[in-house]
Amino acid sequence: MHLPVVPTRSSARLALPTGPTDFTEAWLRNRRLSAHTRDAYRRDVTTWLTWCAAGDLDPLRANFLDVNDYARHLESSLAARTGRPLTPATVARRLSALSSWYDFLVKLRAVEANPVAGADRPRIDRDHSSTVGLSPEEVDRLFTAADADTGPTAHRNRAALALLADLGLRVGEVVSLDLTDLGTERGHRSIRFVGKGGKQRRRALTPGTAHAVDAYLTHRATTTGVTVTDLTGPLLVTASGGRLDRHSVFRLVRRLAQAAGLSTWSKLSPHSLRHAFATTARAEGVPLEDVQDAMGHADPRTTRRYDRDRHNLDRDPSYVIWAARARRR
Repeated sequence: MHLPVVPTRSSARLALPTGPTDFTEAWLRNRRLSAHTRDAYRRDVTTWLTWCAAGDLDPLRANFLDVNDYARHLESSLAARTGRPLTPATVARRLSALSSWYDFLVKLRAVEANPVAGADRPRIDRDHSSTVGLSPEEVDRLFTAADADTGPTAHRNRAALALLADLGLRVGEVVSLDLTDLGTERGHRSIRFVGKGGKQRRRALTPGTAHAVDAYLTHRATTTGVTVTDLTGPLLVTASGGRLDRHSVFRLVRRLAQAAGLSTWSKLSPHSLRHAFATTARAEGVPLEDVQDAMGHADPRTTRRYDRDRHNLDRDPSYVIWAARARRR
């Protein structure tokens, strides 16, 4: 890619010298990102460039006032999936991606400064998440519904559910798994995958998850007329052999939740199981740092936000202090 000519103050409004795709793809190649995050960032920048084009605004000449106008536009936009206004968290995430894009352009000397840096970003309650959570009992009901399923994809669906619920994986991590990611490490059945931020990660498979995966692979091998060791490609596949996508997993979670009689089935997502993983782990006494490491969070405050039971008065440390004093007396 040829570096762009730096626009001068006296230059007229111009289109991007080499086109927005060149800038965006170079920026994405410069970042260690998962395929899902890469696609999301690409969409975020494309949305901004489309908005600029509609207003005859050269992105290389935009300032923080333009970004503020764009943020207000986003806040009044409706989400395609829900039909409701974009949440402050979604707007903040899109602006964060845009800020990273402009930081890259500053390093290329395509712009003098990052216009997002001085913009008015939405205020986010870091102690709140819009994801609908699940109790341990509700997760059990999902497994019961999955066990009752007898369709051709039943084995695969149980394996996907186990990976989401027992390991707390992100949906993008689950659908990106390949058969070669399965392994054994120090006596543990394990999986390796690329987590958020492009980090190489590994997790242990619980006995239940390993059993669900093995049952699925045995069924898949039998169906295709080969041995398990001859299977190749993605871990979770469609009926035609293609890689299972995240949208199919979304539909799976909601279908199982509806079959389980959960009243919130239409609002659930695979991420609800990730929240349930964190909440249950903490309720069962798993140290915060171990849950943080398992979920791949850089900041423990993120892990705490996933713990839906953190404000439960049953966990008030005053009880521990009182009980210790009572024992001493």
